Amino acid sequence: MGRDASVRREVLTDSVYEAVKAMVMDHVIQPGARVGIDALSRSLGVSPTPVREALARLESDGLVVKRSLSGYRATVLLDRRGVEELFEMRLLLEPRAAALAAEHAGEAELDRIEALVEEMQGLPDKGESYAVYGRFAVLDQRFHDALAVASGRTMLAAAVERLHTHLHLFRLSPVAGGSPATMGEHSRILRAVLRRHPERAAEAMREHLELSLDRHLGRYRNEGA
Repeated sequence: MGRDASVRREVLTDSVYEAVKAMVMDHVIQPGARVGIDALSRSLGVSPTPVREALARLESDGLVVKRSLSGYRATVLLDRRGVEELFEMRLLLEPRAAALAAEHAGEAELDRIEALVEEMQGLPDKGESYAVYGRFAVLDQRFHDALAVASGRTMLAAAVERLHTHLHLFRLSPVAGGSPATMGEHSRILRAVLRRHPERAAEAMREHLELSLDRHLGRYRNEGA
């Protein structure tokens, strides 16, 4: 395969991945529903190969699951207990990652973290579709992943990334009013890391996660009202 053909195939696979991911995030493909490769390839106007490659990536994201004999299905949504357990894991991992980043991050890593915070400014964190708020969600995830990478601990960074936190949470529904609060909390974490204050970085991350958890649990309290 020539270089140009290889690049075209990669671009096609990426576009199919993003299209199917948006369907899952927007519940066009309902939680728990079967994901048909042939039906998707017809609706997207592509061969089954890029669809299979996209579904393999979405499986690693935790958005679909492959079962023997029945193919792919969209994963079910997190319930309240699932959200609480997810944040329990985050509170174990991410304050430590932030503290280590304050100690060990190189200048290039600090520049990347700062650039992510700046790029998130003013982006919508809610809307009727993933196309509206997706960029905010992606950058939010990258901010947390970049901090974990900057910790200098490979296993810790891999554990944070494997949670795919923001895909699962934004799939539930963007939290109304989350953006300004999130940006302020991210800025406090960033300042502590830039000033090389491990304890402050850990505390700022812990506070951010606890406040974020409370915002997400609010949807369950509203449903019970």
